[in-house]
Amino acid sequence: MAGNGSSPSRITYTFSSSHHALWAEDLAREAEIPIEVGSPPSGSSDVCGIAIRIDSDRADDLELRLNEAEIAFTRWDGV
Repeated sequence: MAGNGSSPSRITYTFSSSHHALWAEDLAREAEIPIEVGSPPSGSSDVCGIAIRIDSDRADDLELRLNEAEIAFTRWDGV
């Protein structure tokens, strides 16, 4: 967290299938990455209606895990 008291920005991840979204949620929880599950942002063309949001300071960790598991995702910064 920055010294000025501001919180990290949020990043939203969307997925092409519910299976991948739920798997991503499991991976995040196993890594103790706090997540919020919700609807995808408007304009998302992904088929799945599930999105996960995290603080930007944990994005590298989550994306490494998603890539290792070969889970395709779309990243939405600041959404």
